[in-house]
Amino acid sequence: MQGIDLSRRFYGDIVAPWLLRVAPDVPHSAALIGYGSELLGFDDETSKDHNWGPRVHIYLGEDDFKAHASRLLADFGEVVPETFLGEPAGWRSRPHPAASGPDAVGAMEHGLEFHTFEGRLEAHTGLRSLENLTTLDWLGLPEQSLLAFTAGAVFRDDGGRLEALRKTLAYFPRDVWLYKIACQWLRIAEEQAFVGRAGQAGDDLGSRIIAARLCRDVMSMGFLLERRYAPYPKWFGSGFSRLPIATVLTPHLEAALRAEAWQERGEALAAAYLALAQWQNAHDIAPFEPVVGPYFDRPFTTINTDDAVASAMAAIVDPAIAALPVVGAVDQVSDLTPLLTNPGKTRAIIRQLFAE
Repeated sequence: MQGIDLSRRFYGDIVAPWLLRVAPDVPHSAALIGYGSELLGFDDETSKDHNWGPRVHIYLGEDDFKAHASRLLADFGEVVPETFLGEPAGWRSRPHPAASGPDAVGAMEHGLEFHTFEGRLEAHTGLRSLENLTTLDWLGLPEQSLLAFTAGAVFRDDGGRLEALRKTLAYFPRDVWLYKIACQWLRIAEEQAFVGRAGQAGDDLGSRIIAARLCRDVMSMGFLLERRYAPYPKWFGSGFSRLPIATVLTPHLEAALRAEAWQERGEALAAAYLALAQWQNAHDIAPFEPVVGPYFDRPFTTINTDDAVASAMAAIVDPAIAALPVVGAVDQVSDLTPLLTNPGKTRAIIRQLFAE
C-alpha cells in the first residue's frame, strides 16, 4: 500500500470517528499535503525510512486552532493504536521533526498534526492570503512549492476552504504561463550552440555537460507545455516520465546523452527542440514556424528560438506582463535549494530582479 492510501484509511478509520466524538462542533479540513514522496505517488520501500506512515494533517481556523489544537493533539496520543494496517503509528523523524510553531502542532508519538490554513499557506508561499496575487507573487513561487501545496489528497474539507486555496494555486494564470514559456525558450537559446562549439574546440566533457543542462531545459519546457508543475530534482525525471509529451521527447534526450560525438549530440537536441515546437503548435500555444538549421555560418544545429520567444511574448494579453524583460520566474533564474525552499527569499529575489 502506498502512503497516500494508508493515510486516507488512517483518517477514515481512526481520526475521523475520534474527532466526531471529541470535537463534533469544530469544523475542519483533513489532508495530506506538503512534504513526502507519497504525495506524488513515488514512495517505495526506501521511502519508509523517514516521515512515512499513517499521517494526517487537520486544518483549523485560527481561533479554533488556538482553542483546541494542543488539547486534541494530546488527547489523540491517548487513543491512537500502536500500529495501523501493519505500520507503526509513531513518527519516523529523519530528517523532519513533527510540526511545531504558532500555526502547527504535532507529536513524535503519532502522525496526526494540526495546522492553521494561514500557516500552511505561508510555509509554501510566504503569503497568508491569496487575495490580490500579483504577477511578481506568481513569478516568486517555485513550481516545487506550488506542487507540494496542490498535490497529495484532501480527505475532508468543511466549508471548502482548503480546496479553494488549492484551486487558486492549481496552475499559473495564462499570461504568467506564456511568459515562463518565452523565458524557457530563451534559456535554450543561450546555450544551444555551445554543445557544438565546446565539442569542436576539443572539450567533449564540457559539451556533454551543456547537453545535459539543455536536456533539463527541454524537460522543464515539457512540464510547461503540459501545464504541470515540475517537482524538485529527486522526482524531476520520474514526474517527467508521466507526461504525455515525454514519449515524444525521451528518445531524443536519451540519444543526446548517449552520443559520443558532438555533432550527433547537437542533432539529437535539435530534434527535441523541434518536437517541443511541434507540440506547442499542435496545441495552439503561441504557435510559430520552427526552423532547424546551422547556427549562422557555424556548423552547430539549432532552432529559431528568437521566433519562439517573440511568439510567446506576443500572445500575452496583460501589457504589464508583456513589457517585462524576458528573464524568468525564480526557478528559471536559480536552482539553489536553500533559495527555492525559502518562500520569503524567493519573493524578495524576484522583486529585486524586476526592480526599476
